[in-house]
Amino acid sequence: MENLTLLGKKNVYKTDYAPEVLETFDNKHSDNDYWVQFDCPEFTSLCPITGQPDFAKIIISYIPAQKMVESKSLKLYLFSFRNHGAFHEDCVNIIMKDLIELMHPKYIEVTGLFTHRGGISIFPFCNFGISNTKYEKFAEKKLFEREMKSKF
Repeated sequence: MENLTLLGKKNVYKTDYAPEVLETFDNKHSDNDYWVQFDCPEFTSLCPITGQPDFAKIIISYIPAQKMVESKSLKLYLFSFRNHGAFHEDCVNIIMKDLIELMHPKYIEVTGLFTHRGGISIFPFCNFGISNTKYEKFAEKKLFEREMKSKF
């Protein structure tokens, strides 16, 4: 726990995309497969073309390996998208790739349930499983069987 610098401290909110705020801690149960899910119902980012705000519920689910993401650092990271211009699909893929680089999970998926703008809603989903393992097969199966439904 000595490497956690944000927990128990006053929040410092970054004004733009800040992957450097992400922190990890050791998974005490790395021998088990289990799910960890985060639900961020107040995610915001900006349209990179119009500068208009986009609102979403971001759901992150993963099966941890050796490291786990610390929740306060994840909250500050997700809030750092507030003034960041990125399309919906980019947001979920950036989040997933940053978390893969950070903690090397066995499996991870990120879903964005973006509120409608201009009469249309977008619900991007991305996932990843460690190559040449059952998690890679699970990721492929889950991706191709994915049915997106509004969860608002």
